[in-house]
Amino acid sequence: MLVRTPEAMLRRPRAGVVRTHGGTLLQRLALIGLALAAWQIGALHAPSFVLPSPARVWTAWTGLVATPSFAADLGITLGRVAAGFALAALVGLPLGLALGASRALGGFFEPVLTVMNTVSSAIWAIFALIWFGLSNWTTIFVVFMTAMPLILTNVWQGTRTVSAEHLELARTFRMPRRKVLTKIYLPTILPAFFSGARLAIGFGARVVLVAESLGASSGIGYRLRQAADLVQTDQVFAWTLTLVALMIGLETLVLKPAERRLFAWKKASPA
Repeated sequence: MLVRTPEAMLRRPRAGVVRTHGGTLLQRLALIGLALAAWQIGALHAPSFVLPSPARVWTAWTGLVATPSFAADLGITLGRVAAGFALAALVGLPLGLALGASRALGGFFEPVLTVMNTVSSAIWAIFALIWFGLSNWTTIFVVFMTAMPLILTNVWQGTRTVSAEHLELARTFRMPRRKVLTKIYLPTILPAFFSGARLAIGFGARVVLVAESLGASSGIGYRLRQAADLVQTDQVFAWTLTLVALMIGLETLVLKPAERRLFAWKKASPA
């Protein structure tokens, strides 16, 4: 009779996980290869100022990396995204908790939130130009006004999943409102907050290009506008792919590992 040791039972799931990750990696590499092949074929049938080849874009990117302003522009853009997101989180999280904890407040401010979610980031960029001129605050404001409603809405929706039994127990023991928010509401809405934060970072990275192209004198969006004005399409592609790679790296190396670590308890099976 074959007896499986605990070590052998643990080894099999790990091997399955490794095979799964290996298969996913191969699939993604194949997808990238297909995209590059389609891009190369399209470049053969179009002028270089319309669709430059992958090799031409790579040459343009290596030239950009060698310039002294490349790292500075990356840092400026990422700093603006981080500042706008931080302000959005500082405002959206407590407001979402407050609106979720009070039905009267939630019903009163719901139309305002609907309007804020409807307004385009390009419109916020125009208002920012009028109010702040050509400054860092123009871009930070646009990121903030795009990200904050997303975080607020997700947190507000998350408060609706708070256990009614826990709230009733808190009322029975006359727990102060501050403790109800921090001890009951806050732990419950953390997954919703994290989901909204991921969306907000993604949207922020996109709208920052709009804001920088309209009202900045530095950053990736500004360089994209410069390259477009000079019909340097290879540099437009190079800057765009740089930002895409940065966002993929942030998602893969920071956000997903953080989410797995923070919410590992949700996947843990009961003993």
